Amino acid sequence: GRSGYLIGFFACFGLVALALWIQTQYHLEPCPLCISQRIVFMGLGVLFLIAAVIPKFPRFFAVLQVLASLGGAGVAVRHWWIQAHRESMVADCGVGFDYMFENFPLNKALTLVFRGTGDCAAIDWTFLGLTIPQLSLIAFISLGIFALYLTKLNKN
Repeated sequence: GRSGYLIGFFACFGLVALALWIQTQYHLEPCPLCISQRIVFMGLGVLFLIAAVIPKFPRFFAVLQVLASLGGAGVAVRHWWIQAHRESMVADCGVGFDYMFENFPLNKALTLVFRGTGDCAAIDWTFLGLTIPQLSLIAFISLGIFALYLTKLNKN
């Protein structure tokens, strides 16, 4: 029970740490969609941690964890789609992430973040032929399945 949720927590924050390491090691600047995926990984990690601390509601937390995983998978698919169509994308990603949230209303800032063009289309790093959004998609799906698996274990 609890140890499984802690594994989920450490996996989520480990993936964010890995992204930060890749960013600094290769001097990459994350695009708004990369940052969004990191935020979802952190939120999912917090949900795993809360489930470890409050083990009384495994189904409730599983629903939240799966929804977070699906949301992150959606962002990763959008990012992957943009990269797949990079030849037809505009070459500029637009204003920075911080600037968007400081100077635009929340709904406009979120629209700009999820539009993702230019830098979001760049493929700066791959592992085993997979881009960062493809790897994120695999991680989000795996974490969602893991959350369901933990719920099944808690039933027994």
